[in-house]
Amino acid sequence: MSKRGAVVLAAVLTLTLTFSCARPAPPSSPAPAWVVQTSGTTASLRGVSAVDDRTAWASGSKGTVLRTLDGGSTWSAVPVPGEEATDFRDIEASGPDGAVVMGIGRPAKIFRTRDGGRTWTRTYYDDSPGIFLDGLAFSDERNGLAVGDPMDGRFFLISTADGGDTWTPLPAASRPAAADGEAAFAASGTSLTVRGRDRIWLSTGGAVARVWRSEDRGAHWEASPSGLLEGPASAGGFSVAFLDRRTGITVGGDYRAESAAAGNAAVSSDGGKTWLPVGDGRPGGFREAVAFVTDARPPIAVTVGPSGSDLSLDLGRTWTPLAGPEGFHGLAFARKGRAAWAVGRGGLIAKLEF
Repeated sequence: MSKRGAVVLAAVLTLTLTFSCARPAPPSSPAPAWVVQTSGTTASLRGVSAVDDRTAWASGSKGTVLRTLDGGSTWSAVPVPGEEATDFRDIEASGPDGAVVMGIGRPAKIFRTRDGGRTWTRTYYDDSPGIFLDGLAFSDERNGLAVGDPMDGRFFLISTADGGDTWTPLPAASRPAAADGEAAFAASGTSLTVRGRDRIWLSTGGAVARVWRSEDRGAHWEASPSGLLEGPASAGGFSVAFLDRRTGITVGGDYRAESAAAGNAAVSSDGGKTWLPVGDGRPGGFREAVAFVTDARPPIAVTVGPSGSDLSLDLGRTWTPLAGPEGFHGLAFARKGRAAWAVGRGGLIAKLEF
């Protein structure tokens, strides 16, 4: 290069750097925060399922089932006739018209609607001694599972392949064998999660806190210590979520110590084979539900509980408090879009948008 060319190049670089440094930084996005919505009920809400940014369903005590079609501006009651005393701890929606709702205690019941809650059909009923359902999980509109507390030493599991119209118990020999004092929690209906048609995870607590995993749709199971608080019947894992087949988070703690943060979160990067407890950056208290934003990059995770909620941008390794109310029990992100709803005490419903 000639001497003159070198001088010109240096001048261009100088101008480029000058203008680059002078260019103002893009404005930062506002931090996500919860916006409380009017539910029209004082029931304790624990089940929530979000279809998209406008459609979501919720369920809870006193036979409560709710639906919104306008992003939560209005919530309409769509109750199951005659089930005013049923505690509907979990609900899974397939769209604006289809949903499956689960009643936990004896007798355990599952109902299905295909017309937006105008009519409901009971598709499962079990009055066996000791029956207690804890949660539902669907991999698609047809294939799903329901889990219950151990019966005869094994966790109770039933499956559906027709969208909840019929349910079939998994063979006893293929169900996880519970340790003495080990159980699942029905706090948010999310102690069970599925990914694809073959991967299943179940977070447990009580005497031992473990995450059970199956890679063949429940035919075989293996358990790993979750690293969460264990021992008391009120402690352990309350929720588990996976971003993909390898990246997971489980949360919990002790529901009798809502503000205590010890042993309340752990992460996995190998599909649930091993779990690493979260250290100083853990959530702010006992947490009942955790979920990933389905299409965010970088991935976003949120967890909620009675003492508040938290957000993570590093796959659950550290958490930051979210502004909003206390009293949450359940959480769901929309399968299409980025809206989330959380539900809780006294009819609490709030929406989180990014």
